[in-house]
Amino acid sequence: MNALLLIDIQPDFLPGGALPVPDGDAILPIVNALQPHFDLVVATQDWHPPQHESFAVHHPGTQPLDEIDLHGLRQTLWPVHCVQGSAGAELAAALDTSRIARVFRKGTTPEIDSYSGFHDNGHRHSTGLAEYLRSQNVTAVYVAGLAADYCVYFTAKDALLEGFDTYLLEDATRPISPEGFARAKADLVQAGGHLMQSTDVPLRA
Repeated sequence: MNALLLIDIQPDFLPGGALPVPDGDAILPIVNALQPHFDLVVATQDWHPPQHESFAVHHPGTQPLDEIDLHGLRQTLWPVHCVQGSAGAELAAALDTSRIARVFRKGTTPEIDSYSGFHDNGHRHSTGLAEYLRSQNVTAVYVAGLAADYCVYFTAKDALLEGFDTYLLEDATRPISPEGFARAKADLVQAGGHLMQSTDVPLRA
């Protein structure tokens, strides 16, 4: 079975949000059109407590995009975004949610960030996504969403580690940094992942 993974398509990552991904809203019609052609659609949702330690505001003397050591891991500091219960943390209003079977929330532990939909950044805790996909007999995942060089990339990388055939849908994602996305794609291909356009996804009638 094939699954479509929709990563963090939330207002805070769209134009006008707290941490906007350039041109992020351009993926919405693409991911909406793709959904009927998949056996299973799953979404992830960045869902941070207000005191999350990845927020630059909690580290005096720092600014967003600075890097620090956070409990033994390198951490990029971010503006406050996707705070639990806030409007910016909801799934985007223009996203078709009628076919989404499950939503997996991540980034809920204050001390560690979670870019991947499968694990936190230290692989210390699982979200349960891999177990759920296996329970649904999923063997291949197609990854879309925001941002390409962070949460989409790390989700695809973990999908490979979990043994799923993994396809990154290049036109159904947007990066914060084009250079970072180029490096991410090269890394995924080297790890056995596949790059694909949404128009090349086998469509069901």
